[in-house]
Amino acid sequence: MGNTAAMKPTRLLILAGGRSDEHEISIISARSVLEAATTVPNLDATGLVVTREGRWLSPQESQKALAEGSARHGGEPALHSAHVVTEYDVVFPLMHGPFGEDGTVQGMLELAGVPYVGCGVLASALCMDKTMTKEVLRANNIPQVRHFAFTRQAYANDPAHIINEAKRLRAPWFVKPANLGSSVGVSRATDDVQLKVAIEEALRYDRRALVEEEVLDVRELEVAILGNDAPKVSPVGEITHNGDFYDYPTKYTDGRSQRHIPTDAPHAVCEKIQELALRAYQILDCAGFARVDFFYAAETGQIFLNELNTIPGFTPFSMYPKLWESGGISYGELIQQLIDLALERHQSRR
Repeated sequence: MGNTAAMKPTRLLILAGGRSDEHEISIISARSVLEAATTVPNLDATGLVVTREGRWLSPQESQKALAEGSARHGGEPALHSAHVVTEYDVVFPLMHGPFGEDGTVQGMLELAGVPYVGCGVLASALCMDKTMTKEVLRANNIPQVRHFAFTRQAYANDPAHIINEAKRLRAPWFVKPANLGSSVGVSRATDDVQLKVAIEEALRYDRRALVEEEVLDVRELEVAILGNDAPKVSPVGEITHNGDFYDYPTKYTDGRSQRHIPTDAPHAVCEKIQELALRAYQILDCAGFARVDFFYAAETGQIFLNELNTIPGFTPFSMYPKLWESGGISYGELIQQLIDLALERHQSRR
């Protein structure tokens, strides 16, 4: 009889969708994880979708939304439905962007006392905000691309001043919302007119934005991190594409970008990237997992940390699981390790 309890399946709840502009990507990620979870022994995985209005669907309604790839209406208010998380052993939040990746869901799960995959409230909030991430990492001598951050209100008060400050940076520029991923709202600008349009586009998505110098002759290198207090780092991968930059359509349209795992970048560069990624992960108090993205300027040899993604994509095209696959960890094994890390972290905080 003693073995019966030990064999009881782990009940995993996968949260997907949400209010951000990465709603559909989140659902694609969740579908991939749900499919892979069927290969994990003794695991009972359920998907639950949050609509674009922030309402929680039932598991039955969620099945339809997962199949359709989106959910706009239906469900119950979050505070009426969030109790459902307490019915599971572990929660895997796969809600990319604001209201999912930014510490809000993590805070709810902390209050509910439920173990969950990934970073805690602090690291999630910090890494979601590109400007705050850059400030913390710059204070710790992690190399950053030159940038200028500002608010929607500051731009409304004096747009000419904001544009002139941005132009202190060398063109071309990239303009980004502070709190979105998947390149949503990101634009490249080469002159004053394009810069103004790009700033106004970024501010449609967030009240804060930033302008960055473009890194010339750039290679885009990425690593995956897995672990809590003793994290490990994957081999270095590289993304190549034919567009002006790695934008939303390029990221999520099959065939428009290519993965190279491992990269053929110099060995010393790869070692430095792995070292910087681990340092940044620990400085920001990350846990569970993250993907860390870098720019490598091949001509000058400079390396810049671009950003940390605390809920990296798990779509069929996503780098995070592919990087670990190259490191000898299968998709199913990766899910099991993430669950184990969630339980370990929860136990250590009690």
